[in-house]
Amino acid sequence: MLSSPLSRYSALGGLRQGPHRAAESLASGQYLRNWEIHEVRVQLSVPGSSSAFDLPDRLAAKADPALIGGDERHFAAIARTLDETITELSGHLDELRRSPGGIGRAAMDRDIEVHQLTGRLRTLRRFGLDLCLGRIVAADDAEPLYIGRLGLTDREGRRLLVDWRSPAAEPFFAATHAGPMGLASRRRYRWTAGRISDYWDEVFSAEGLEGHAALDDQSAFIASLGTNRSARMRDVLSTIQADQDAIIRAGSRGALVVDGGPGTGKTVVALHRSAYLLYSDPRLGHRRGGVLFVGPHRPYLDYVADVLPSLGEEGVETCILRDLVAEGADAEEEGDPEVARLKASADMVGAIEKAVAFYEEPPTAAMTVTTPWADVRLTADDWAEAFAAPGPGTPHNEGRELVREALFTILLDQYDGDDVTPAEFRKALVQDRDLAEALGSAWPLLEAADVVGDLWSVPAYLRMCAPWLGPDDVRRLRRPAAGAWTVSDLPLLDAARQRLGDPEVERRRRRHEAVVAAERERMSGVIDEIISASNFQSAGDESEGALRMLRGKDLQDTLIDDSALPVAEPDLLAGPFAHIVVDEAQELTDAEWQMLLQRCPSRSFTIVGDRAQARHGFTESWRERLERIGLDRVEVASLSVNYRTPEEVMAEAEPVIRAALPDANVPTSIRSAGVPVVHGSAADLDTVLESWLAAHGDGIACVIGAPGFRGTSRVRSLSPELSKGLEFDLVVLVDPERFGEGVEGAVDRYVAMTRATRQLVVLTS
Repeated sequence: MLSSPLSRYSALGGLRQGPHRAAESLASGQYLRNWEIHEVRVQLSVPGSSSAFDLPDRLAAKADPALIGGDERHFAAIARTLDETITELSGHLDELRRSPGGIGRAAMDRDIEVHQLTGRLRTLRRFGLDLCLGRIVAADDAEPLYIGRLGLTDREGRRLLVDWRSPAAEPFFAATHAGPMGLASRRRYRWTAGRISDYWDEVFSAEGLEGHAALDDQSAFIASLGTNRSARMRDVLSTIQADQDAIIRAGSRGALVVDGGPGTGKTVVALHRSAYLLYSDPRLGHRRGGVLFVGPHRPYLDYVADVLPSLGEEGVETCILRDLVAEGADAEEEGDPEVARLKASADMVGAIEKAVAFYEEPPTAAMTVTTPWADVRLTADDWAEAFAAPGPGTPHNEGRELVREALFTILLDQYDGDDVTPAEFRKALVQDRDLAEALGSAWPLLEAADVVGDLWSVPAYLRMCAPWLGPDDVRRLRRPAAGAWTVSDLPLLDAARQRLGDPEVERRRRRHEAVVAAERERMSGVIDEIISASNFQSAGDESEGALRMLRGKDLQDTLIDDSALPVAEPDLLAGPFAHIVVDEAQELTDAEWQMLLQRCPSRSFTIVGDRAQARHGFTESWRERLERIGLDRVEVASLSVNYRTPEEVMAEAEPVIRAALPDANVPTSIRSAGVPVVHGSAADLDTVLESWLAAHGDGIACVIGAPGFRGTSRVRSLSPELSKGLEFDLVVLVDPERFGEGVEGAVDRYVAMTRATRQLVVLTS
């Protein structure tokens, strides 16, 4: 018998999500997305019910029991175990939620278990049988191994599904005819509404020919490429290619660059790698920092929102750079490119250190501190000693309290009387207005916005903090409204906030002390009442021992109500993170990189991008750029096959980018859509869209370059910049020559053109 409920569910395949899984408090309601309306759509293929297969008439040959009989029996076993597991997990989760939350570590462990059970139950209910991606058969084993989004084991311990991230599942993704990895065959399923609507077999050896239907090794993948797009990124886990899988499963030490042109699957790799690393690498668990995924813009995050939950992973924090700074939500783009260039340097971020250090200079004049018992002299040397109390790396606002305590100690040491207790002496110092004002002037509490705002509004301050700036640069950076933040200001605000710390920390500490004191006084009164009611004074030695226990400070502290204490809301994006994944990383400035480096002390990164898609140019190599900003262990992996963009579109897009960047890494398309690129008049925009929508009942179109065009549920309207990272069945470019000149204009046109997965239409005025 297994020793704990958690062990029992592990035996059923539940919670088999790798060591040290990500732990979060039960705020999991944020993950309830559209699929929850289908929560109980599991189609159980048990005896007497319908088949797991729903093959159309044209695929009748594939329905031969000799081909699918083994699958049917296996899916029946999966269905039974799913039904049992969902019922058992639901019951245990209800029981766990009704149980007392506990305190401290016990509360954390309970939240971890609730979060893990909730996530697994949600995934099981969402997918049902289509948790299964396919199967592989080893050359030396006739028994198929079925690969799933999660692992699943029946009550007898038989492995029904192997988690796609486990080493045993790797051949399903990585085997090729050149390197079969010991496989005889591989089968991939296409699921529609919970049933298999098609499947494809790939055979790697002559022995594997028996019992297979479709022997085209590219058929499953090519078929998936031609499917319609939707408002969310579609599921591609079952068709991950070998070159992509090798990068997904690469180690996490140092910085791995995934370099590839449009359509090579960089985003797919980035998302699946996030889920894989959390599962496989115990160094990246939530208690060690977890994983942060950074996307280029909000439409992108909306587009990929379903991917990580569909992989059984809900422990990855996702954001865009704006989210890292409170001012990011309202920040405007920088209007002057030269100002943006000046603020983008790592040197400007470094100027924040000098800007803060300006407020950490000890007074050079002595002062007399008056107390009820004596006057005590505080010299310049005493100030200097106190100002040295905060160690290196101590946030400025937290350091102020350390300075104050050091001053109190120095003053107490100088007082040679014995007619006052240290607590009384300290209380008098706290109430001394002159001392408080002197400390406040020498080491004030600071706000990040004030520090950065002063740089732009006080020229002398800026010149002192950034002496390399010329007079013209200082004049260009000056602005009257210091708080009108731009995107270029965000790295500086972030650096200032990191250096300063929370200005409220001292106030919260004092409120905390006040509440603890009040709670301790309340508990003391309760204990007095208990002692009085029990009449302990006449109860003998045993009662005297209990009396001492009740009077003990440790017991009183244990009885204090933690929920009454003031607690700051945690900043989930503050870090530190154990690993950070950055998509469209070619756009990041040196200053923006500092925002991420601050949050990842281990320097463990996955960096995804394409130098040819950098709007402001990217003349260095990846290694040169990353070493310059502070990453010293850099490996580069390249993707060169364009899986998304048809040959017809790439034939027109390639000359556009090569005209500006002759050495651009333009990938090779592997498929043709059979539809030529269409050129026409901008006046025909509505007609083009109406015709396409009438001819295509499904799919998504996007109009790029027509700011006044209002989109619909099936037609998006985006700027070239906001289309980056997305894909659409039809892309209509309106006046692409107006996108701009030079590298920026060429990149915008290239990016916009390569969003099309089926057809591209170019309209000009």
